[in-house]
Amino acid sequence: MQDVTLLESIAEVFNISIAELISGNAVSNVNVSANMMRGKFYVCPVCGNSIHSMGEAVISCHGINLSPLEAEETNDSHEITVEIVEDEYFVSINHEMSKQHYISFIAATSSDRIQIVKMYPEGKSEARFKINGVKEIFFYCNRDGLFVKKVR
Repeated sequence: MQDVTLLESIAEVFNISIAELISGNAVSNVNVSANMMRGKFYVCPVCGNSIHSMGEAVISCHGINLSPLEAEETNDSHEITVEIVEDEYFVSINHEMSKQHYISFIAATSSDRIQIVKMYPEGKSEARFKINGVKEIFFYCNRDGLFVKKVR
């Protein structure tokens, strides 16, 4: 058993992260084009920290390795409305916003950018996004996970 204080030095020698060293899985970025539509969302189950990556990544928070979330199509209990107001999308979600059950963030993605608005319990679950190339709207429910709606 190796001394854990050596992990950082060993990882540097192999030019990999400590998480890759421990897991035995090297991560390579296959997303050379950096297309935001291929991005991945991660959410920490302990603190609710929201993270977005443009390609493969080893993401951890509170000592937990996070897996990328799989987005589901919106449903009746997670209904989203997207309206055009001048040059923006006005997005609203009819959803409970209590401290126990809420929408954590709403994000709009296009091929070259992502716009994210953080939501807070007991606030409104609505946001405005510049239309500029937006193709999908994502939102995260702290109980039921990630949802997506295609626009345009």
